Amino acid sequence: MQKSTIATWVLTLGAAAAAIPQANALDWSDTSVGYRYGTKFAEPFNTQDISKNIVNLTHADGYMWGTNYLNLDVLNSDKTDSHATEAYLVYRNTLDIGKISGKDLGFGPVSGVGFTLGFDWNAKNDPGYGSKKRMLVAGPTLMFKVPGFLNVSLLALRESNFPVGITSRYTYKTHAMLNAAWGIPISDTGWAFEGYLNYIAAKGKDEFGGDTAAETNIDAMLMYDLGTRMGWGKNKVRVGVEYQYWRNKFGNLPQVPGSLAKTPMVRAEYHF
Repeated sequence: MQKSTIATWVLTLGAAAAAIPQANALDWSDTSVGYRYGTKFAEPFNTQDISKNIVNLTHADGYMWGTNYLNLDVLNSDKTDSHATEAYLVYRNTLDIGKISGKDLGFGPVSGVGFTLGFDWNAKNDPGYGSKKRMLVAGPTLMFKVPGFLNVSLLALRESNFPVGITSRYTYKTHAMLNAAWGIPISDTGWAFEGYLNYIAAKGKDEFGGDTAAETNIDAMLMYDLGTRMGWGKNKVRVGVEYQYWRNKFGNLPQVPGSLAKTPMVRAEYHF
């Protein structure tokens, strides 16, 4: 691995760590660094399978009025994607309306009602597209009564990009996303089923005047608590497998090569 790539990973992860709130202001918090690897990644207009090494920093916490979630992926591609490096940052803050109002808003299988705000940010240095995505998200969230958590949100997305080949930042039509995020322990086996699902509506014309399509992105994983097994502490070290199905990636039409990804991965995490 090139030294410049290692430096990029370290600097980007450090910048994200600086944004994490101080633990003494929180009801609970969990921070981890992780690594995953797969050989079947896809990128639009690329006909070849891509191998990627991905390092991530993830932080989640709960405070008086709700929860925070931050994830930074730093993705390093092989030669079939020009040895590109990408940083992709996601931040979500979910306000618990019941906690704020002092009322129990649960009903049926729903434990609470919230409102989610956040953003996505990325930068990628591939010569063909060079994505510089900026996206704001906002919308209501339902929190369900399950072991662990299951949140379902309907979010409005305001997305823009400034890729290679255009002269100014382009903003897509505001569009909707149905999001589900979950982390559910499987009894007392040490295994947990985790992941997210995004169904994203078409976002109008793209930067070059072409049509866009609705996209589906499902990322699911089975993770095992190796830390307890080895006597290192509960959920200190977790290992598992992950699978991502991404149809019409980035809103590209189905006939575009590389717009469909079916990607198995291995994953490991260290929590502190």
